[in-house]
Amino acid sequence: MIQEIRPHRFNNLYIAHKIIGENDFILHYSSDSLLLKTCGDEFEIPRKEDFPEISEKTKTTFLFTLNDVPCFLIWDNLKVDKPHFIYKEISFFRTANQQEIAWITVVGFHLMTWYSQNKFCGKCGSRMQHKLNERAIECPSCNTTVYPKISPAVIVAIVCNNKILLARGTNFPASWYSLIAGYADVGESLEETLKREVKEEVGLDIKNIRYYKSQPWPPSGSMMIGFIAEADENQPICIDNKEIAEAAWFTRGNLPQHSLNISIAGEMIEKFEKGEL
Repeated sequence: MIQEIRPHRFNNLYIAHKIIGENDFILHYSSDSLLLKTCGDEFEIPRKEDFPEISEKTKTTFLFTLNDVPCFLIWDNLKVDKPHFIYKEISFFRTANQQEIAWITVVGFHLMTWYSQNKFCGKCGSRMQHKLNERAIECPSCNTTVYPKISPAVIVAIVCNNKILLARGTNFPASWYSLIAGYADVGESLEETLKREVKEEVGLDIKNIRYYKSQPWPPSGSMMIGFIAEADENQPICIDNKEIAEAAWFTRGNLPQHSLNISIAGEMIEKFEKGEL
């Protein structure tokens, strides 16, 4: 999965008052694109030394480390006037060969989005500031503390005998399928979320729910919690026509185009194909 970047090392420990160094990585976003440095057919994360205009007056935020090198978010505009610098839409993470760069791209985007959406206190309107002992922001006026937003979501591989249920979302490309997934609602357990989402989207009752594993999914600020469940294939499939356009049972060796194994969905589908699920 995308977060599995060995032998590279990712550490999200927050270090307050960290000062940016010449060799530190910088992440600079423009809308949904990240500034990257091209090197032949590969990419590099730019470093502070690439931009002399970055000074102690530049607005920076420490994010995390990659291979023990600090990564900083740069908020101010940069002079990108050299041909080997390009802005790459973060969606490139889905097919990138350099998985470590893909990973920090989307984690950085998650944090950048959270900081951008919480500049001011939602309770009293004061400007927020960084908390000194943890990754959080706090209001100096009313002491409200806000942590990075992570939304829990369930995803389930529904199987019956040698078949798996796959669905095509209404926003998916034609012929592209994946697993049923959805966000947990207020007051729901994960198991209740699973049963509700499956019933709402494809009209099936599921049983024998088993936990698989979890995956952070920064592009949507989610924590995907994976499950395996069973369902009677004789139940009629009733799609909701809102989130799901098509759904059907598929056998091994006859699976449609589906999620890649950078995601927990793709991993579970591939394990089903190999008879390991």
